[in-house]
Order: sequence, then C-alpha cells, then structure tokens
Amino acid sequence: RLRGAPVTIRFVTNTTKECKRDLLERLMKLGFDIAENEIFTSLTAARNLLEQKQVRPLLLVDDKALPDFTGIATDDPNAVVVGLAPEHFHYQMMNRAFR
Repeated sequence: RLRGAPVTIRFVTNTTKECKRDLLERLMKLGFDIAENEIFTSLTAARNLLEQKQVRPLLLVDDKALPDFTGIATDDPNAVVVGLAPEHFHYQMMNRAFR
C-alpha cells in the first residue's frame, strides 16, 4: 500500500557495522521490495555531513562500512568519524584520532 501512496519511502537505521549495499542484500533476501537509495543510515548522515563541511575524515568504522565512504578523501585527516568498530579502538588509532 505504501508503494501506491504519494509518499517517499525510506528505510532508516542507526547501524554503523555494514554498508548500504550489504543492508540492501539482507533486506531483499527477507523479501523486501527496496532500492539502495531508499536506505538511510547513520553512515549516510555522516557522509552527507563530511561532504557538506568538506573535511577529510579518519574513519574509525568497521571495514564492512567503508564502501559507504568511497570517494571521500581521507588523506591528512582533519575530522574523525566513529562507528561501532572495536577492532580499530586501540592505543595507536586513538592517538591518531586525537591528533
């Protein structure tokens, strides 16, 4: 019924563990009729903000989330994006983030 209604449909999640492509595949396997551009995640919001502010982030996110940041410059970071990525939370990386 929603597809027939004059509304915009979005699937919203706060996950930071996986990229939109992986979420899309999982939802489609569950039988959802969904397109990638209908998924909005906290990573989507972070990417939008990075582009708006034109900053270069140090990405402290799970490796499976990195595809959502393709094309974003990360050399000489001047910002930090933090997601659920315990494997990246160690002294060396935290020291880099604080610098």
